[in-house]
Amino acid sequence: MTNRQLTVLACISVVMAAGLGVAAPPAEAATHTVHPGESIQQAVDAALPGDRIRVLPGTYHESVNITKPLSLRGSGPETVIMPPAAPARAENPCAQSGNGICVIGAAEKTVDRVSIRSLTLRGFRKSGIWATRTDRMKVEGVIAERNGTWGIAQERSTRGVFRHNTARDNAESGIFVANTIDREGGATDTGGAVIRDNMLTGNRIGVTVRRVRNLSVSDNILTGNCGGIFVVGDEGEPGAGAMVIRGNWIYENNKFCKGNTRLPAIQGVGIVLTGAEETVVRSNSIRGNVGSSPLSGGILLFKSFVGAQNTDNVIKDNDVRGNQPADLANQGTGSGNTFVGNRCGTSQPAGMC
Repeated sequence: MTNRQLTVLACISVVMAAGLGVAAPPAEAATHTVHPGESIQQAVDAALPGDRIRVLPGTYHESVNITKPLSLRGSGPETVIMPPAAPARAENPCAQSGNGICVIGAAEKTVDRVSIRSLTLRGFRKSGIWATRTDRMKVEGVIAERNGTWGIAQERSTRGVFRHNTARDNAESGIFVANTIDREGGATDTGGAVIRDNMLTGNRIGVTVRRVRNLSVSDNILTGNCGGIFVVGDEGEPGAGAMVIRGNWIYENNKFCKGNTRLPAIQGVGIVLTGAEETVVRSNSIRGNVGSSPLSGGILLFKSFVGAQNTDNVIKDNDVRGNQPADLANQGTGSGNTFVGNRCGTSQPAGMC
């Protein structure tokens, strides 16, 4: 058979497939490799939705703005992203805002299934990773250190997964998940976000979940922060909560942090619930958190500054020892809160151990 005959047969096959409604096979996702001295942002801009970007070991002085589904993977801690030396270019809003990696969706369309893995983000004025209006974003194996606000932060988003990360020495929370940061409002449903198996150390607060519902914080190690885990709600509806905090190891979070316009000084804080409802705090090990702040102690149901009460929370089967001024404390006038099966030495009021 001649080459011309083969070409004709191929064309006939394509036409027949189209006529029969047979879909063409999906395009293979491309992999873009970034070498030291090259631009990660240029690779992101060139990528199609679903592509993979691999960043080789080296130090990259830039911020990266992501607005499409893709996978960004470094080569481990040796792939380091730091602030650009020159002023931010006008066309990169992530650099302008002082963040390291931004994942930015819109109200009418979220950015879905972005994956960020195996790299270090260091020294940004705001956050190492900042995300808004995303769905199913994954951040895994990332080191976020010495950033001016949060290590890894997300708002207005659903079904995020944060696993096996290290967030250390950030000025605010190591990991921060919120409904919004720029206005008040009731808690939003995260759709089952997961914060798991992370190391949080040297931050103001290890993990903060603020005005959100339906997520889990489990199997994390939190030590050397001013505070361990904060669950924060307000008087908005629906209330914050409906979450599980389980299996975390929270010890000696005794760094001192001065107060600010939102919170008093923080030191020696294990887990704080303020304005939370229907949250289960179970099977955590909380030891040696010592301080004289109003928030200090092992597990504290704190009277909210804005009048929101803790209601219908379950504090169960935790190992809470050596915390001061108390291992367990229940403040405020909230109702339906249950303390059962905890191994502890001191409580306020007495009788909960």
